[in-house]
Amino acid sequence: MASKRLLSLDVLRGITVAGMILVNDGYGDTFVTLRHSAWNGMTPCDLVFPFFLFIMGISTYLSLRKYQFQWSAIVARKIVKRTVLIFLIGLGINWLANAMGGDYGWSHLRIMAVMQRIALCYCAVSLLALSVNHRYLLHVAFALLVVYAIILLTGNGYAEDATNIAARIDNAVLGYDHLYHKSAVDPEGLLGTLSAIAHTLIGFWCGRAMMKSKTTNEKVMRFLLAGGVMVIGGYLLAYGLPLNKRIWSPSYVLMTCGLAALLQGILMYVIDIQGRERWATFFLVFGINPLFLYVLSEVMAIVFGHCGVNDAVYGAIHAVVANTYWASLCFALTYVLVCGLVGWWLYKRKIYIKI
Repeated sequence: MASKRLLSLDVLRGITVAGMILVNDGYGDTFVTLRHSAWNGMTPCDLVFPFFLFIMGISTYLSLRKYQFQWSAIVARKIVKRTVLIFLIGLGINWLANAMGGDYGWSHLRIMAVMQRIALCYCAVSLLALSVNHRYLLHVAFALLVVYAIILLTGNGYAEDATNIAARIDNAVLGYDHLYHKSAVDPEGLLGTLSAIAHTLIGFWCGRAMMKSKTTNEKVMRFLLAGGVMVIGGYLLAYGLPLNKRIWSPSYVLMTCGLAALLQGILMYVIDIQGRERWATFFLVFGINPLFLYVLSEVMAIVFGHCGVNDAVYGAIHAVVANTYWASLCFALTYVLVCGLVGWWLYKRKIYIKI
């Protein structure tokens, strides 16, 4: 039964990573559902990264459970090594993007990004899991969200300009030259990471609730119940603190964690109880080597974009698919399929690249 539980989690992780690649690799005009919301609000595109953090919370519980959540030199080295590795890979991706444009230095290197936020959330949640009684971790998560909500409300946190407290903190700590410049607020900035840590902690708590359930049916019901409560809570909270991915608002945390929990419950029912798993093989391929395939897609996009490969591929697609929106979708699906082929090769050879 343990293996089947892990299978459903891997499938959800795979759906999420495939979605991350899909929404990141469009070309030109893209459907609104495949674009992040400009500010307040939420599109399907805004679900993929928070789903990944929720799943990482569950996975962190399962990983540290092997060590009985006790401090040891082995556990400490594992946490430090993984945190540093993921963070440095993220920096490397940012540097590669600059280098392809002719800037080989560090003076304009963006410090934060998706991989860096993953690293910080993993580190913080792992340390809390080893230091705090697990009965209180959900309290910690909601305390973080309350503190964050107060900071947003008192620090002009919903302003879409440089007066936003998140933008001011990033500028003061990291410096303007090391920030994301496509919007006024860095979507993976320092302040929002506080809320993202709470997000990952909720996933950790759901992992704990899952493992304490005696039957698979009970696990499914717990995921569905927790998911439903969080979705309703996020919806109601959005009246005062609107859904906003760029600042990772508290309502956004509850809504996306709730939707992830609901989907995990549904997948567990379909895969673990009904035994319908053949359809999920494509996503399983992404789920067992998630970060490697995500990083591969990012490197491909940077290198191919610089070398003109992306232009040539899109041109070939657009010659067949006249509508630019559908051509962009086909282009993004091409990236997903290429990464899927690499993942399939690794899957068939039982090669698991842990990052």
